[in-house]
Amino acid sequence: MKPRIGVVLGDPNGVGPEIAVKLLDEEKVRERAEIVVIGDERVFRMAERVAGKTVLIRTIGDIAEADWNQNALPFLDVPSIRPDEITPGKATAAGGRCCLQSLSVALELAKTDRIEGFCFAPLNKYALKLGGCPVADEHIFFARELGFNGPFCEHNVLDGLWTTRTTSHIPLSEVCAHITPERILRAIRLAHNTLGSAGFDKPRIAVAALNPHAGDGGMFGREEIDIIAPTIETARAEGIDAHGPFAADTIFVKARDGNFDAVVTMYHDQGQIAMKLMGFSRGVTVSGGLPVPITTPASGTAFDIVGKGIANAEGLRQAFFLVCKMVDARRSKRQ
Repeated sequence: MKPRIGVVLGDPNGVGPEIAVKLLDEEKVRERAEIVVIGDERVFRMAERVAGKTVLIRTIGDIAEADWNQNALPFLDVPSIRPDEITPGKATAAGGRCCLQSLSVALELAKTDRIEGFCFAPLNKYALKLGGCPVADEHIFFARELGFNGPFCEHNVLDGLWTTRTTSHIPLSEVCAHITPERILRAIRLAHNTLGSAGFDKPRIAVAALNPHAGDGGMFGREEIDIIAPTIETARAEGIDAHGPFAADTIFVKARDGNFDAVVTMYHDQGQIAMKLMGFSRGVTVSGGLPVPITTPASGTAFDIVGKGIANAEGLRQAFFLVCKMVDARRSKRQ
């Protein structure tokens, strides 16, 4: 049985809708899952013109009307932005509201088991804020809408290598104060559990140092000696295959060469820079820890190239196939 997957169009002012069209135009994509497209149909039709492609869809008002035995993809229309409110290349309140409404529909479908997961085309955090998003980012919004109170954090995935982080969207000046045993252990456990839900039996996890040269015996900082290394030992005592701390300037060389399945970093850019350098167009972001598989491209709305028809859909393609794989893995664990 194929996984039932939602595809959400993303910010109507960015490249999301046009790369969604390119994704859904692929036969291999349509064959992989029972897909329901979620968004404003008028936005999708505009994106078809930009992408130079026409995707056969059948508009529905409720997912109960979906029929995957037809050639046309079920399109759950969420009228949420007027055509005159679409301003390509700009973050706007109207664009943010449009995103939030489509995401809320996808989350409700997931929460009620009418879809098993979804991927969403790029959105813009500032637009979400302008549009009334009550929290700092979409991952917190997902947890809130799903009523989930457990640990979660975004993970980035590239060619089978996963990363997550101890601290995320906070000022760099505040990072050191947040490098605590509790936060590091939470990140290691979350990486272990998230990869487990994606089909890894015993994921090999590398943990990054905070300081240059991993502190070099305490000369450049003692966090590695006093906090990070003891926490890794605690994780290992729990049966987690964690190693480190490794200097941040070499840890991704080890991981890229296949020595590890995941890297836990200490702060946002410590992992993001490495992953995006290794494959910006292929990277995927996973909302790790949530009860529903949710993925998106690691790249953004690319406001500078909106409407030119040149946006690369590979990141969304990878996000789609990964969410399908995660649903398959969860099904296998339940059997």
